[in-house]
Amino acid sequence: MEAITFKNFGGPEVLQFASVPDPEIGADELLVEVYATALNRADILQRKGHYPPPKGASEIPGLEIAGKIIQKGKSVKKWKEGDFVFGLIPGGGYAEKAVIHQDMAMLIPDGISVQHAAAIPEVYLTAYQALFWLGNLSENQSVLIHAGASGVGTAAIQLAKSRKATVFVTATAGKHETCHQLGADAAFDYTTGSFEEWLTKMNSNQGVNIILDFIGSPYLAQNINVLDMDGKMIQLALLGSSITSDIDLSKILKKRIQIIGSTLRNRSLEYQIELTREFYHYSKERFERKKLKPIIGKVFDWQEVQEAHRYMESNKNIGKILLQIKGAY
Repeated sequence: MEAITFKNFGGPEVLQFASVPDPEIGADELLVEVYATALNRADILQRKGHYPPPKGASEIPGLEIAGKIIQKGKSVKKWKEGDFVFGLIPGGGYAEKAVIHQDMAMLIPDGISVQHAAAIPEVYLTAYQALFWLGNLSENQSVLIHAGASGVGTAAIQLAKSRKATVFVTATAGKHETCHQLGADAAFDYTTGSFEEWLTKMNSNQGVNIILDFIGSPYLAQNINVLDMDGKMIQLALLGSSITSDIDLSKILKKRIQIIGSTLRNRSLEYQIELTREFYHYSKERFERKKLKPIIGKVFDWQEVQEAHRYMESNKNIGKILLQIKGAY
């Protein structure tokens, strides 16, 4: 099969097409003909040598796929060849064929195209885990979502609003309209200064219950200041910096704040299966009723993978960036 690989770490130019052996499937796995995959920040980190795949996973980049089952393992009972599925994988998505565990695969909901389905797994599972499992979001609480127009951000806005939460986001001004259309109650342009004063004013001098942060140390002090009593900050990435100093730790004690770090790729298979099952049960009907929807920023032919990586690194995208591998949509 054809796949996108790299021999050396570096910029987008190291990504090259190569002919590689078809992946072998285990007894509980499915071989999927990949119609579309999606870009993630993890792909860029892996390309640069900062985020190696888990032990035993494919070295080929790509963490999510949508396509058609063309072969199933001997223990697979719930699927048949020809079913169209989507799901999260530990690697191997930038290829004509990829392997997924039978319990990580999800049947594409009615009304969702194969292409759009590829935009769902990573961002929605990450947002669902952060808000509902780690944040324990309940109805009518308040949430601050940084990078609100990102893939995870756009998913998190919709999931939070499904629980009737008040949603505040940070994003550049040109992305505010999309955030509002998805349900955000207020948006702040982080390029204009500190979000702390703005949020305190917008939230009637009250703290927020949950923060989803991707930036790291540049936002840490402000995040602590705007959290309410018993508030939770879920740290999902460190796009700004991982090193910090001069933080008043007493506020964490006084407000009983929880700071929770999380990644998804290195979780156990059992954890990911349970998360996938619960998310699919929660979301399937909502996707079919258009209460939830994947947000597509741009679609590239997979031959344009280098350009797609440059586009992601420019931070211009709203929602997901897709690679179209097979067919027209």
